[in-house]
Amino acid sequence: MLDKLEAILDRFAELDRRLAEAGTDFQLVAELSKERSDLEPIVNLAREYKDNLAKTEETEELISVADGELLEMAHLELDELKSRLQELEAELKSMLIPKDPRDNRNVIIEIRAGTGGDEAGLFVSDLLRMYLKYADIHRYKTEIISASETGIGGYKDVTFSVKGRGAYSRFKFESGVHRVQRVPETESQGRIHTSTVTVAVLAEVEDFEIEIPDSDIEIDVFKSAGAGGQNVQKNMTAVRIHHKPTGLIVACQDERSQLQNRLRAMSVLKARLYEIEYEKRHSELDASRRSQIGTGERSEKIRTYNYPQSRVTDHRINVSSYNMAGVMDGYELDTFIEELQHAEEAERLANFETDD
Repeated sequence: MLDKLEAILDRFAELDRRLAEAGTDFQLVAELSKERSDLEPIVNLAREYKDNLAKTEETEELISVADGELLEMAHLELDELKSRLQELEAELKSMLIPKDPRDNRNVIIEIRAGTGGDEAGLFVSDLLRMYLKYADIHRYKTEIISASETGIGGYKDVTFSVKGRGAYSRFKFESGVHRVQRVPETESQGRIHTSTVTVAVLAEVEDFEIEIPDSDIEIDVFKSAGAGGQNVQKNMTAVRIHHKPTGLIVACQDERSQLQNRLRAMSVLKARLYEIEYEKRHSELDASRRSQIGTGERSEKIRTYNYPQSRVTDHRINVSSYNMAGVMDGYELDTFIEELQHAEEAERLANFETDD
């Protein structure tokens, strides 16, 4: 562990040096300052750990030559130092566990109806409500980016943003397939139907992280689809962006101006491209060393919402809640998210100790 701490201390000193030399290169200053801010808490602990380690060695040397009252005092001090060292080691080990670099980012969440027709669309609406309430509980700011309604209170798909420190660290576990089992309101014979909804959680990307050449995209503008009557947009404000190298298409029509819709659509496109690149970089890792928690694989059935039994089960950690209303109102969702965070951290800690 000491080698890792020394490397972090060296990097921190290098950041201080580079910041002093950066001058008016504001983009570089922003990048270096962010990295320095992220490292500062562990650097402070590392310095205290090294200081306590040195004092422990000095006290042990003193014990080897002391006697009487001085020896007794040295033993007491040594006990205190070793106790604090254990605390610092535990804190440092937790902080040294490789974290997902996206954890503190804002997120863009896409919810899409899967199998199940209208019932799937209605469940998209239910999940949207659940996430908006959950975000409100944790004091995150949310905003709808785009939505395609079904006309019966549901959605074919909806995209929204969640802004706040640590948003990705909580919402990332929602990526995957959500299955709902319930009796639709239109079902006259009371039969239970099974529908699916897919959730994608994307980390928001800073402009300087991904550059998209103009030659790589095609932008179309069109009239926004309204609810009819006076709500129909008369102007060409909606924007559709086609990213030619990947074939990705992003559309946004909920903002009042074409410029705002274009900015929103570009934000979503960059987040998707970042996710593709991130997964590509990590796909070469040994599968046995990768956490199966929160991989974000779209085909993964992660959770089942069984309304007749008022049961919600997360299949990744085999945890169930029988408080369906609490889960759908957001405040019981942490039953799963916090367990998933613990499972992820436990695996990372195991990998960290293996590497040591």
